Amino acid sequence: MAARRAAPGTGEKPLSFIEQARRGQLIEITIGLVAERGYAATSLASIAQAAGITKGAVLYHFASKDAVMAAAHAHVLSALVADVGAAVDAAPADQAPAAYVRRMVGHMADRPDHARVLIEAMINDDRPDSGARWKPLAAILQDARKARGQDPGTDPRTLALIVGGAIDAIIGERLQDADYDVEAGAESLIAMLEAATFA
Repeated sequence: MAARRAAPGTGEKPLSFIEQARRGQLIEITIGLVAERGYAATSLASIAQAAGITKGAVLYHFASKDAVMAAAHAHVLSALVADVGAAVDAAPADQAPAAYVRRMVGHMADRPDHARVLIEAMINDDRPDSGARWKPLAAILQDARKARGQDPGTDPRTLALIVGGAIDAIIGERLQDADYDVEAGAESLIAMLEAATFA
């Protein structure tokens, strides 16, 4: 088997177009399998079978199951951050919390496989960094209060944690019930958030 190539930015020989395409395909397959089966039941062999290649060919692109799982999680997280970030950046500061909630809910509702990968990552990570989730929203909340001429508020961390939990609950309900109206759920959450943030 040929030596595995490094991902871009590692200082090693860059990946060819074909290698980049294959890595992308393996990441998409992994996302689908994790969403369908969960982390534990997704193996290198199942990824290889779904891709129509050998397990050794998967290992050419990724050093281990953990490496391909990490790449799938990073892909999903990057897409979410870019989408939500663009929505927040496009909104006036005082409307940014509502834009954040709408896009978080909308993005994950539109991509249930991605939502399941994020859930699996939280379940299987020994030490998840909760600050990576609540700190950006806390800053958005403080900026929104400032834009409305209010002081920064007393506890944006707790409010951000509550909102994050509510978003998780809305998406979790949608994953269980495809008919659940996530848009109405997001608007209800926004109304509560507005009352708590700007009271």
